[in-house]
Amino acid sequence: MLVVKLSSLGDTLHALPAVAELRDRLGYAVDWAVQPECAALVGAFSCVDRVLRVPRPSRPRQWLGAIASLRRGAEYSLVLDMQGLLKSAIVARAARRAPGARLVGPSFAREGSWLFYGELAGRRDKNRHAIDENFDVLRHLGLPVPQTPRFPLRLPDLDPVTIDPGCAGRTMVAVAPFSRWPSKNWPAERFAEAISMITSRLGARALVLGGPGDRDGAQEIIRASGVDAANLCGKLSIVESAAVIARCAALLTNDSGPMHIAAALGVPCVAPFGPTAPGRTGPHGTIHRVLRAPQSVCRRAPCRKRICPLGTGACMAAISADEVFREVAAAASKSLSRESRKEVAP
Repeated sequence: MLVVKLSSLGDTLHALPAVAELRDRLGYAVDWAVQPECAALVGAFSCVDRVLRVPRPSRPRQWLGAIASLRRGAEYSLVLDMQGLLKSAIVARAARRAPGARLVGPSFAREGSWLFYGELAGRRDKNRHAIDENFDVLRHLGLPVPQTPRFPLRLPDLDPVTIDPGCAGRTMVAVAPFSRWPSKNWPAERFAEAISMITSRLGARALVLGGPGDRDGAQEIIRASGVDAANLCGKLSIVESAAVIARCAALLTNDSGPMHIAAALGVPCVAPFGPTAPGRTGPHGTIHRVLRAPQSVCRRAPCRKRICPLGTGACMAAISADEVFREVAAAASKSLSRESRKEVAP
């Protein structure tokens, strides 16, 4: 079986529970076509046998090379496009298929991608979480939908103390202050205030996570916080970052890839939301806390715009550090209580 879900980190995690069920129910080996920047995370999905790197079409020579490899590569009994874009539909259609193989596109297909599929996995319905939307393929194939999504992940056994000695003997709270959309970023000064309170009031060690390009921004946030916190931006791979998040009591985050990683791992998230809809792309599960400004602050929210159309970012700026810290403290306390019960359980 070939799964085509090219990006992003959150989108691949939203598709993972459906793919895990398909593998268990159908017994197929699973190849997953994904863009190189997400390949390491998909490689940590224990239900995936092989990761196929497909560059973006903006790199035409490499992209066409990946298409050619699919044409002469493994023969698939089932091809699933779970992205629903023109570029993903071309990848799915290019794959070599066995006689009688099915080529299925998602219910949310767009950009004319439906022209490339043999069938669609149900009717379009965007008023639900993306994880449930991806389960449409199970319904389409006549397979049961699980009550609780599973996220089978293989992560390294990473001791955070080896990365940051300041973690020794302390509760750890991960902080992910960056996302690809400027409009989704809670203001840096608010993150600084929250880190200050996490450290001074909660006595926890704040671990700031991000990519190499986030390092300077993270250092500025830590400096503004006035406390000692760990800047791990650019020091860890995405899989290593996931392993660190797994050891934390909570994650303070924007709507971003780390948020979905934490949700998949059962680590409680506290997430300020503004331009995006938490019912669709928020952290999945009941242990998380999403904070939003009152509708009166910005009547356009959620606008789903990468850049604030008003230029104010008011929907995010109106969420205070005090209310965020209260939720982080409550989430960390509950998380530690759950871990304590696990340790004493027979």
